[in-house]
Amino acid sequence: MKITFYKYHGAGNDFVIVDDRKLNYSFSTNEIKEICDRKFGIGSDGFILLRNHIKYDFEMIYYNSDGKTSTMCGNGGRCIVAFANYLKIIKTNTVFQAIDGAHEAIIINDSSVLLKMNNIDHISSNENYTFIDSGSPHHVIEQSDLNLVNIKEKGSKIRYSKMYNPQGVNVNFVQKVSSKEFMIRTYERGVEDETFSCGSGAVASAVTMRYLGRTKQNKIKMKTLGGDLIICFEFESSKMFSEITLEGPVKQVFKGIISF
Repeated sequence: MKITFYKYHGAGNDFVIVDDRKLNYSFSTNEIKEICDRKFGIGSDGFILLRNHIKYDFEMIYYNSDGKTSTMCGNGGRCIVAFANYLKIIKTNTVFQAIDGAHEAIIINDSSVLLKMNNIDHISSNENYTFIDSGSPHHVIEQSDLNLVNIKEKGSKIRYSKMYNPQGVNVNFVQKVSSKEFMIRTYERGVEDETFSCGSGAVASAVTMRYLGRTKQNKIKMKTLGGDLIICFEFESSKMFSEITLEGPVKQVFKGIISF
């Protein structure tokens, strides 16, 4: 069987996307792992199927590179919106279904997509870290110098710690640059390594910085290894954040055919 795929990235967070509107494809965990493998496959942080939806413009089915279905992926959501526009399913605005519910999105231009995320109403924090669910679970730690942190080693220990068994957690390390800018590096579960950016992690970290009083801004630039992500939100009360948006670069890298 030969399958046409498209490779996209959102600020360096890369995905293999397949148009599955005819429901012709069924992939095993091992097949998805092989597709995402950077040495023996196409190579990506995640794998996405675009399917029809009875109510919304389309549905996003997301898998991490370990071949398992996962929670909401912000950059993956932005990439599939660009893909839907490429397929002429949508024009500028859309509403699509993801694992955590419906999401609105806007095509800003040929290289940028804005995605609306779900409200956040629960934050758990202590002197060492903050836990927050922004569609995916995130552990956020402040750092004075990200260059001194072994992201994979430290992130892996937290991800596999007893505190987060058995589901695990994504781990974000954040350094303040100014009241409007923060640097972020993320260890992603399911990828089991540092990724060049993480959309839901950028959202979780920006909200955390506002919640902890590290900034009073409601529009924050999160500087990732793969590019800048802009997070906007409304801070309604001590633990209620609404109107959350994630904006940043998106690019179709190439189109190809893979055989099974």
